[in-house]
Amino acid sequence: MTTMAAEHLRRLAPIGLEELVERAELLTRVDRKYVLPVPEAELLVQRAPGGARILEIDGRRAFGYRSTYLDTPDHRSFLVAGRAHRRRWKVRTRSYLDTGGDWLEVKTRTARGQSLKQRIEHPDAQLVGGLDSEGIAFVAGIVGADVARRLRPVLVTGYQRSTLFLPSSASRVTIDVDLGWTALGPQRELDRPSLAIVETKTGSTPSEVDRLLWRAGHRPTRISKYGVGMAALHPDLPRLKWHRVLDAHLDVPRAA
Repeated sequence: MTTMAAEHLRRLAPIGLEELVERAELLTRVDRKYVLPVPEAELLVQRAPGGARILEIDGRRAFGYRSTYLDTPDHRSFLVAGRAHRRRWKVRTRSYLDTGGDWLEVKTRTARGQSLKQRIEHPDAQLVGGLDSEGIAFVAGIVGADVARRLRPVLVTGYQRSTLFLPSSASRVTIDVDLGWTALGPQRELDRPSLAIVETKTGSTPSEVDRLLWRAGHRPTRISKYGVGMAALHPDLPRLKWHRVLDAHLDVPRAA
């Protein structure tokens, strides 16, 4: 975030990764996403509820992330997600640039509409050209062997993330800035440094930060970094449920 935002982040008491995972791992959760100008995200940090703590590792409170998304040649993941299919899924590798570590993650929806994330260690799929045999087997066990065998890297996202912990609701809030997308083959790029994506990760009950955002006039937005990146950088693809955020927030013009 900007220098001013970094000053706001220093005001909060720290929490270590081990304690955060113990108290709010939330692999099964309800996600609510908001798109804000960076100054409003900074103001949100200023107004964080009493007792809020911030993830700190080796003195750092903002961390670089790189995610490589995989899809089939017919864009099955993109299409089922964009059409709000009940059995939608997302496959990506995630690299923690500042703290180290690479993971393969599969996100699905439960019967109750919650997000379920399952993951194993795996190198960045773009750097190794796709999934290794263990990765294919892992994905196959969740979304099927036919899909797993056909996946290939299609989109890379990069951003800086800060994570808040809210003790009273045992929930998390992530604030992503320095947003950038790169489509693979052919390569196209999009960046939106003036915007932040705020995501609350809770049980079934909205968090204090959700209510704070609602009072400020913000409402949850249908945004997926993968979905908007693909729709923005592939004009031949339909915009689906992301058309409003592409128009209103990301300012991506429609193809002529």
